Amino acid sequence: MAMADVTIRGAGIFGLSIAWACVSRGARVQVVDPFGPGAGSSGGLVGALAPHVPENWNAKKAFQFDSLIMAEGFWTGVEAAGGVSPGYGRTGRIQPLADDRAVALAHERAEKARSLWQGRAEWRVCPVGEMGGWCPPSPTGLVVHDTLSARMHPRRACAALVAALVTRGVAVQVEAPDRGQVIHATGIAGLEELNRAHGRTVGTGVKGQAALLRFDAGRQAAQLFADTVHIVPHADGTLAIGSTSERDYDDPTSTDATLDAVLDRAVQAVPLLHGAEVIERWAGVRPRSRSRAPMLGAHPLFPGQFIANGGFKIGFGMAPKVAQVMADLVLEGRDNIPDDFRPQASL
Repeated sequence: MAMADVTIRGAGIFGLSIAWACVSRGARVQVVDPFGPGAGSSGGLVGALAPHVPENWNAKKAFQFDSLIMAEGFWTGVEAAGGVSPGYGRTGRIQPLADDRAVALAHERAEKARSLWQGRAEWRVCPVGEMGGWCPPSPTGLVVHDTLSARMHPRRACAALVAALVTRGVAVQVEAPDRGQVIHATGIAGLEELNRAHGRTVGTGVKGQAALLRFDAGRQAAQLFADTVHIVPHADGTLAIGSTSERDYDDPTSTDATLDAVLDRAVQAVPLLHGAEVIERWAGVRPRSRSRAPMLGAHPLFPGQFIANGGFKIGFGMAPKVAQVMADLVLEGRDNIPDDFRPQASL
């Protein structure tokens, strides 16, 4: 059977992950991005691969669960191929519970997780004292500890995929003509193209600001989610904090006082961080489809071509499963994309 040719336009997390899935099945792949790999929001800092809450189950939550379960094998394979670590670790997540209502809701979710998460991960309500020193203070003395959440360093994950692809003869090119099947994973630019063509908002960009601290919480320390802030210990001994969600902005890559406010909330939530040095401030614009779900399947503008876009805030966590279903579709004609993820959901 002849190898298929695939052109992927866009070298963010979706484009690179799909490229790896296609190459792994024997396809001849080229990745094209005029700005280089991880140049957009995929080159960020936070990397919180956190699940939706285990309730009101739907196709989006089930897809994300499958992807988070697949992630360890996916990233282990990428690292083994290219020799570059993505900083992946399924280290879990701790969330303080503010009041009795939050505690009751957390117990309900713990019960639902037992079936929805199929015994492959836990959502537990625990006393703060069981968590050791790396735990945010909690007004109730209780926290949620889930074992499904994972972390990675987005920038390093993109570098790991690039390194793995190079071992298969695939380098990210600045320009190249289409060859074979074409997948557009072009982020904000792709959503704006759809907006212009349809004369309305199909998707938009949401700016996010984040920071990297010199603070080693431990290579296997859980991520924390407190006061709406993600606090993510990375494998390299740094710690990421993020992020803002800004619909209106003038400069997509500048940081300002809104990031300072996030940092202040992080320190208030986790006093251990007081005085930690900020070693990088980062901002980027994340693609958000109108439906908020990833946009996968047949491209609305280019007959016979495909789209993978819109993974707002959950792109890295969704990437292993997105790569699988897009490779199924493009290489084998098998369509396993949930209806809520099709472009029509945002058109």
